[in-house]
Amino acid sequence: MGACCTTHIKYQGRHRADDDLAEKEGKGHQQVLPTPGHNGAIVRLQGSSSFISMYTRKGKKGINQDAMTVWENFMGEKKSFFCGVFDGHGPFGHKVSRHVRDTLPFKLSSIIKTSQPNGCTENDAAASAGQSYGKNDSNGVNEDRFSSWEASLIRAFKESDEELNSGLSFNSYNSGSTAVTIVKQDEHLIISNLGDSRAILCTRGNKNRLIPIQLTVDLKPRLPDEAERIEKCGGRVFAMDEEPHVLRVWAPDQDSPGLAMTRAFGDFCLKDYGLSSIPEVSYRRLTNNDEFVVLATDGVWDVLTNKEVITIVASVKKQSTAAKVLVYYAVQAWKSRYPGSQVDDCAVICLFLKEQPLVSKSVYDQDHNHNHDYDMSKCGGSQLDFADSNICGDKKAEEGETVINCDFTMDKSIEQRD
Repeated sequence: MGACCTTHIKYQGRHRADDDLAEKEGKGHQQVLPTPGHNGAIVRLQGSSSFISMYTRKGKKGINQDAMTVWENFMGEKKSFFCGVFDGHGPFGHKVSRHVRDTLPFKLSSIIKTSQPNGCTENDAAASAGQSYGKNDSNGVNEDRFSSWEASLIRAFKESDEELNSGLSFNSYNSGSTAVTIVKQDEHLIISNLGDSRAILCTRGNKNRLIPIQLTVDLKPRLPDEAERIEKCGGRVFAMDEEPHVLRVWAPDQDSPGLAMTRAFGDFCLKDYGLSSIPEVSYRRLTNNDEFVVLATDGVWDVLTNKEVITIVASVKKQSTAAKVLVYYAVQAWKSRYPGSQVDDCAVICLFLKEQPLVSKSVYDQDHNHNHDYDMSKCGGSQLDFADSNICGDKKAEEGETVINCDFTMDKSIEQRD
């Protein structure tokens, strides 16, 4: 049974790339237009397009340390995308996440471009950009394609991390950032992960049901292989008494900084003790059953399950608002599940693989063993769109914010999950 209540949701504009403007979040929406990128790409830091919905919201811990970017027409190819979300932490985490946001896709594009020999044929150029035409393994993975992309991505991540330690205007010794990125070219999806942000794919299974497929593994100290690497390098892994379920990475001779992930950009105080900036890179061949990909920082995944996320995104009437609606639900889940804690920053990118909107009637997977779905039918029908006046009424609040009054209905069991 769901508990229905009237919720006031404050709409706060996303940050600009400029740090000074980022400090002024909540004082009205700042429109950021797309800008030209390397090799003819179109760079977006917020907003939407035919295939993209992006949104970030500051939590209650200070400046928004989350960042995100989408490069459309990546490498100059139509309908090719680079998408990335980045979650900063530490005193200068917001600077680290935004620096990586701006440099990583540029470095990747440059690495691929410079690897192409002069005078190469069209197929040679495609192969250099990760579009090899070699054999596939038993799972349909193009081995040459994946190997090429993996090498390029690892190098781009490595160079971006090294640049953080080479005399920038801010110090990354005790600050860092996660990263989860995808590159989509035709039916090929290359995923890179560093830390505990996450990417999931929504696909259709039997009887047209929507199914979440997690594309990344949260790289945290609870993973045996990750903890073993830390300990072999002299670092320590343990949980504090006040949060016994949260393992953290510690330096060998002091109880700091207590990092809840095992891979990250920056955090050079722990790089000698097993913390890694080498991403996990994976490959997936997309099919006609696949609907969309969601990338988000842990502010979303800490309170919503993969299934809840795809249910919310697939139920939104307008794809352009999907990321914003998902963030609103995450914020309400934070307030319900952790009423005494500060809501975390959230950043979301939704990459839709088809231009046509999803049919909301096929959203719900009638799996009776799953008890954590939202009853969204009581928030204006089977489709959600906070921009629709018949669902939520807007009014102006202090400091130029917009307050949205909306019935938010959630299964009580979400508050009892582990």
